[in-house]
Amino acid sequence: MKRRDFLKAGLFGLAGSALPLYSEEMADKTLRVALIGAGWYGKVDLFRLLQVAPVEVAALCDVHRPRLEQAAELTAARQVSGKKPALYGDWRDLLDREPLDLVLIDTPDHWHALPTVAALKKGISVWVQKPIGADVAECRAMAEAARQSGAATQVGLQRRSTPHLIDVKKRFFDSGRLGKIAQVDIFSYYGMGDVLGDPENPPEGFDYEMWTGPAPMRPFYPLKASGGWRQFMEYGNGTLGDMGVHMFDMTRWLMGLGWPRRVLSAGGRYVHTRGVQTIPDTQTVVFGYDGLNVIWNHRHWGVLPDPDYPWGACFHGENGLLKVSVLRWDFIPKGKSEPAESGEVVYELDEYPIDKEEERVELFAAPGIRRQMKNLLTGISEGKKTVCPIEEGAISSASCILGNISMTLGRTLEWDPETWSVADDDQANALLAREYREGWVHP
Repeated sequence: MKRRDFLKAGLFGLAGSALPLYSEEMADKTLRVALIGAGWYGKVDLFRLLQVAPVEVAALCDVHRPRLEQAAELTAARQVSGKKPALYGDWRDLLDREPLDLVLIDTPDHWHALPTVAALKKGISVWVQKPIGADVAECRAMAEAARQSGAATQVGLQRRSTPHLIDVKKRFFDSGRLGKIAQVDIFSYYGMGDVLGDPENPPEGFDYEMWTGPAPMRPFYPLKASGGWRQFMEYGNGTLGDMGVHMFDMTRWLMGLGWPRRVLSAGGRYVHTRGVQTIPDTQTVVFGYDGLNVIWNHRHWGVLPDPDYPWGACFHGENGLLKVSVLRWDFIPKGKSEPAESGEVVYELDEYPIDKEEERVELFAAPGIRRQMKNLLTGISEGKKTVCPIEEGAISSASCILGNISMTLGRTLEWDPETWSVADDDQANALLAREYREGWVHP
């Protein structure tokens, strides 16, 4: 099907969309796209993009050759041209050889910054997963690269584009129905046990040297190749950087918040102490604003405080309590004990039944990713700011990273967003940039 026919026909659920994808002069231009990181969420993001636009996936990059080849087969079956993308094991070769309009970066967190900055310097638009950087200095470098490039950027913080949360924003925040909000509790209570076992050799076709990249070299455990890297602080920022950044960014978006003025955190490995994982199983963070505290809690053990809300937020307003999650929302007015209004996630499975067939698709997230992708394409086409450009992703990501620094130091950090530094705290500022492994240069 020709590109213009695709757009007119509304293939894969585009019909009736209120979001224009392209300006008229771009309607016949095929955007060339590449994916760096073709694992679980890389394919989730890429295939949601292919559901909403007839882009040409020109290239894929991954350090695990069997996974890369499988992703190429799946991509060819889904894109309009039916062509297999070119395959790369090193993202630097991909960016040097492929003329691109857009690159999706779905690597582990420690690999977000370098390809993002390199792509932006070439004028390529970027989709990058959250948190955008593994340290605060990376976030700053990425935000500066985005500003200098002028290319469209979007961060995979898709709560901003999730249908039932957009409804919540209109009902309660745009209207001010909650009254003064002085505290927001954000949380994740999903259980994660000890990571047990001995290190092994990487599987055949897995380039562990390249996978490690700028991170410190550590023994290989099989779960690292399949998303389990999130259990190691060497490659990310623990549950706060993985799950917390979603809820913190959602709160900022709903309430129109910028940088917190201060960050205080405490936590550690209190219960799951036998395994090789290095992330804290318990953590509390207070993001302080004028007249408002946003308080994060995660715990990998114990009983859920509210079985209906294992991961979400509670907005405490003068006029009532609003509970929000990726699956539902409930509003309990002041003086009442039961919800007066409720809503649920919109899955869009009638329009996109393939979502049910794909491996490990988070069905609750798919509608938000599609809308976030449409919004990015509009940004590319019309030169407009997206709903979550890298500059916004940098605030949410760096704030969570500051929470981990506060936990490490055991004190409150007073943040100065103008200088990207902690006021009067040389020890904290020394932790804003991680040390890169020899052979890699911090941006």
